[in-house]
Amino acid sequence: MLTTFADAQSIAEVFVAARQKARGFSSYPGKLPSDLEQAYAIQDAAIALRGGAPVGWKVGRINTPWLERLSVNRLAGPIFASHVKNGVADSPVTGNIFRDGFGAVEAEFLFRIGRTPEAGKTSFSLTEAADLIDSVFIGIEVASSPFPGINSLGPLVTISDFGDNNGLIIGEEIPDWRESGLESWLVEAQIDGQSVGQGQASAFPDGPLGSVQFLLENLIARGITITPGMLVSTGAVSGVHEITDGQHFEVHFDNFGRIECTIKYATA
Repeated sequence: MLTTFADAQSIAEVFVAARQKARGFSSYPGKLPSDLEQAYAIQDAAIALRGGAPVGWKVGRINTPWLERLSVNRLAGPIFASHVKNGVADSPVTGNIFRDGFGAVEAEFLFRIGRTPEAGKTSFSLTEAADLIDSVFIGIEVASSPFPGINSLGPLVTISDFGDNNGLIIGEEIPDWRESGLESWLVEAQIDGQSVGQGQASAFPDGPLGSVQFLLENLIARGITITPGMLVSTGAVSGVHEITDGQHFEVHFDNFGRIECTIKYATA
C-alpha cells in the first residue's frame, strides 16, 4: 500500500522516464495502489512530471470483480497533444506502442467539450453532460504502456500509468450526432484485414454519454479544469485488441465511415 506522496512520485518517475525513453520494464515499480485515491495520485504526479496540460481524456471500463470493490464502472487517463493525430479513410496514420510493453487499439466515439461547466457544479445528469458537447467524431485510441502487466494487475494499476493511453486518432465528424443513433451503430474492428471484434456503444452503462458524465465528475473532484475543445474518448466499442509493430488496424462504423492506422514501435 502506498503511504506517502514520495511513493506516488517515485512510481510516476519510472513510468514517465520509460515513456520518454520508449523502453519497457517487467515489474511494477513500487507498491501497488490499493484504492482510487492512490491510483489517481500517481497519475496526477506523472502528468506534472511530464509537463503540458492534457488536451483530452480516455475513459475505460471497470468490470467485475473490481466494479464491486471500487463502486465505480469507469476509469480515466490523460491524452496529450503530441499523441493526437488526424486520420480519415484512405489516408492512414501511424499509432505508436511500446516495445516490450503492452500495446492495443480500440474503436471509439470521441466527444468534444464545447463549453466550460457552470462554476461550482460537481455532478451532472446525462442531459447536462450532452449539453456541454459541441461535436462527436469516430476515432481510434492507441492503448499502450511500457509495463506489460498494466491491465492484468487491475484497473488501479491501469489508472496509475495514464490509464494505459498512448495516442488518439481523430476521424470524421458525425453530423447531427444527437439524432444519429450512434449508440446502436455496429462497429467492426479489423487487424490486417481480419475481423477481431464487433460491438455497439449501447452496451456501455448509460452509453457513451455515461463516459462523458463520469469524466466531468472525475476531473472536477480532482481539481482539474474542464476547458472547451477537450476531447473525451468514450470507451472501446468493439473490445480491446492487442496489436504489434507493423500491423494495420481498420474500423468500420456501421454505414457511416471508417478509420485506420498502422502501428509502429515508439522511439525515444
